Amino acid sequence: MIAKGKQMNRLCKICGTQTEEVQHVKFNVSYFRCPKCEFIAKDETAILFKDDELKLYNYHNNSLENQGYVDFLKGFVDNAVVPFVNGSKALDFGSGPTPVLSYILKSDYGLECDIYDFYFSPEKTYHNKLYNLIVCTEVIEHIQYPLEYFKLFESLLEEDGTLSMMTLLHPNDNKLFMEWHYIRDKSHISFFTLKTLEIIAKMVGLKLIYSDNKRYITFKKNI
Repeated sequence: MIAKGKQMNRLCKICGTQTEEVQHVKFNVSYFRCPKCEFIAKDETAILFKDDELKLYNYHNNSLENQGYVDFLKGFVDNAVVPFVNGSKALDFGSGPTPVLSYILKSDYGLECDIYDFYFSPEKTYHNKLYNLIVCTEVIEHIQYPLEYFKLFESLLEEDGTLSMMTLLHPNDNKLFMEWHYIRDKSHISFFTLKTLEIIAKMVGLKLIYSDNKRYITFKKNI
């Protein structure tokens, strides 16, 4: 439901437009939806503390022994990465406790791959480096201020560099959004449509060149 009777003054974190508050009655959580760029942000008062977020991540079985997860990532690589990348220097941003995607890129595709993860690989290996490819899978929905990270990604890409992402695109309908399984994960706080991502891309110097209209999104720098 859309909250009534409140004076809203929340501005969109992407484009600065006045947002509307949409309240999930069952979970007693508010989300702020932008009518211009379609970005949706979870109320900051409902964002998990870092220790609680880390506990959720530790429940995930994202390992090389999990063949379903490996196949899930290979589908992403085959569709959203390989057709678009030029060069061999890659960064897996948000690599998780076991950098499965980095392993796949190295072993199956011969890419040199650095890793970074806020919790599990916090050393900023990307410092003073440029990459032909940045992959970021199931990460940006966890980021409170995603525009700043898109600016970082653009700054780390070589000319004609590729940024390939995975995140579920939201349905852009308040009722469907409230029934959407993706918001049940308490660590998911930022939600996008293709329109959101196209606007972000133009703001930071990227171009959206591919999407499966569900969860794969690929950008190029300076084309």
